[in-house]
Amino acid sequence: MHDNGTQGVVEQLSISRGGVPKLPTPGVRIGAQGIEGDGHNDTKHHGGPDQAVCLFSMEIIERLKAEGHPVAPGTTGENITIRGLDWSLVTPGSRLVFDGGVALEVTKYTTPCSTIRASFTDSEFRRIHQDDHPGESRVYARVLTGGEARAGETVTLHRA
Repeated sequence: MHDNGTQGVVEQLSISRGGVPKLPTPGVRIGAQGIEGDGHNDTKHHGGPDQAVCLFSMEIIERLKAEGHPVAPGTTGENITIRGLDWSLVTPGSRLVFDGGVALEVTKYTTPCSTIRASFTDSEFRRIHQDDHPGESRVYARVLTGGEARAGETVTLHRA
């Protein structure tokens, strides 16, 4: 039995050779450095073991769309879009365990940059900055256990 908001499902997995949008893919292989086949144009600010995977909430994307922003899964550069988690509980130190065995630990909130401005009305990319809108930020995670992840897979949140 799980608390409300601690069980979710992978809505979309997204990758790109670099830059946004990241495009949907049905399954990925995740290693210590992140998702195989996923690249970054700016390796100074993206990637590395503590920023191996970027995650975001489908419910927040839907809320942003309702506010009039032209955002969709993958357009803000996240690799894994999850539906069903109480995103305010997805904090640094919490762990996400996927049914297929992958385990991630949230390391920090992302700092949105201008490369994702096309996802926001009036280029207002700070709309998903943790300082401005707590609980509505993307998060970075390190890989505790690598493996395969698939769209539709169940994810369980273990709070910090």
